[in-house]
Amino acid sequence: METKSNSFLKKEPVGKLMMKYAVPCIISLLVGALYNIVDQIFIANAVYLGSYGNAANTVVFPLTVIALAIAVMIGDGCCAFVSLSLGKKKTEDAGKSMGNSILLTVLFSLVLCAVYLVFSSQIIAMFGGTVNEETFYHSKEYFFGFLSVFRFICSGRQ
Repeated sequence: METKSNSFLKKEPVGKLMMKYAVPCIISLLVGALYNIVDQIFIANAVYLGSYGNAANTVVFPLTVIALAIAVMIGDGCCAFVSLSLGKKKTEDAGKSMGNSILLTVLFSLVLCAVYLVFSSQIIAMFGGTVNEETFYHSKEYFFGFLSVFRFICSGRQ
């Protein structure tokens, strides 16, 4: 198996390397934001939702960003540690780091999910979902959308 050399990382200017590695990250964040924009367009065109649906999406969107921020924090930290470990030829440490980051991601996900489930009404209220009854209803419905998918998967329906 061929091994690629990383010597260009020592030779290339930092600005060029930043552009090379930062652009894919920026594109991924833009795609995430685009997802919310497309969501807003589809919701606005749904006759039965309209502005209340858009309000619900606006209330819940920051909660998804919080989950994304935690995932990116763990992933970037793991990536940096793996790079350092592999640079020092400590492959065992790199492997342990990957396992630990997966475990940490699962644990944070479970904790965040539990907090979201237990304090859903308070969290929705904190993000402005109590402007009126319709907005609160749609915010809660949008917030718990994943539960119906989870129940569907767990029930084994095909």
